Amino acid sequence: MDQQSRNQALVERFLSYLAVSSQSDPKSKAVPSSDSQWAMARVLEAGLKQFGLKDVSIDEHAIVTGYLPATVQGVPSVGFVAHMDTVDVGLSPDVHPQVIHYEGGDVCLNKEKDIWIRVADHPELKKYVGQDIIFTDGTSVLGADNKAGVANVMQMLEVLLTEGRPHGDIRVAFVPDEETGLRGAKLLDLDKFKVDFAYTIDGNELGEIVYETYNAGEVHIDIEGVTTHPVAAKGVMVNPLLVAVDLIANFNRLETPENTDGKQGYFWFKNMTSNPARAHVQINIRDFDNAAYAARKDYVMSAVALVQKRYPKAKIHVDIEDVYSNISGGLTEDNRYPVDLMCEALKALNIEPKVVAMRGGTDGSALTARGLVTPNYFTGAHNAHGYAEFLPIPSFIASLEVTLKIIELLANKKA
Repeated sequence: MDQQSRNQALVERFLSYLAVSSQSDPKSKAVPSSDSQWAMARVLEAGLKQFGLKDVSIDEHAIVTGYLPATVQGVPSVGFVAHMDTVDVGLSPDVHPQVIHYEGGDVCLNKEKDIWIRVADHPELKKYVGQDIIFTDGTSVLGADNKAGVANVMQMLEVLLTEGRPHGDIRVAFVPDEETGLRGAKLLDLDKFKVDFAYTIDGNELGEIVYETYNAGEVHIDIEGVTTHPVAAKGVMVNPLLVAVDLIANFNRLETPENTDGKQGYFWFKNMTSNPARAHVQINIRDFDNAAYAARKDYVMSAVALVQKRYPKAKIHVDIEDVYSNISGGLTEDNRYPVDLMCEALKALNIEPKVVAMRGGTDGSALTARGLVTPNYFTGAHNAHGYAEFLPIPSFIASLEVTLKIIELLANKKA
């Protein structure tokens, strides 16, 4: 397969995956959280079987795995993990991509609906003048997060097999529900997915690598008030909505996502529902520093205790769940090799590495916490989780080249 054919096949594979809706459902506690992810899983299972991989399976959670036995013995085994769900942000679950040769300026995504990406809002477009870019039609996310990663892994397998490239043991996994709390990665059977280390290929622009992420927690606060008719409410009624508002007022507005950046943590008040009897508040906690993360959890409890004193007749229940942890917390001098190898691959391809402390998490956050060191590298995409998501094709191709280079470097390290 020549370079041009390989690149064209990568793009066509990605576009074919976009045609399969696989949006996860944040309201569902099942894994997978949506039936559509089953459809994507079956497409990938069929693709792995067509390639002739060993041990191809799809489990009860729609996790798809496969094994490519080594042609070179005595080198470390590596895994590649990509999530197949796309995020639900209230846009259409159906993706209508378009390839535009970008010549500068604002981009009209949808003439009929008058939807544009403005350079004033997205100056990152200026980096890609003269390139072919995959955009949405403005009615959905693109889904490069993370079908670009899925396409990368599948194209890597095709290249290895059709070109007969040498490689060590390779295992691949496609997991559901990354967007709803990394739940697929948490259920991946590591006794079966047995590798020395792994990589996720998920998001970020050309050259970006991630081995530091947030610690993440999810807080659910249930408030039960006291109902009565307003005619006799004085001294009796406890309005759960006002209790919730008073609770939120105890938090610093400058410690929210819209007022923080870099390595600053935050509280994200993500959801609140109420009726005359009950209210529910969801708060997401994020912080890179372990001690600061623990302090944020403690602060939530102290704020709840204070509000409980103000409203002794209210019944307030708090549940705090640790969703994922900082990848760097699982790294030591003895297991940093996959990070170093990733950097070596970029250097060999003359791609400038951009180390990013991700203000979020990857499936690697969950896997590293489980003992499988799993850093992340770029797909080339921008603006995930919105209609302005786009994927410059040269950056996408470079991501595949990093995957192939990692495998090549491993194959050359035979003892």
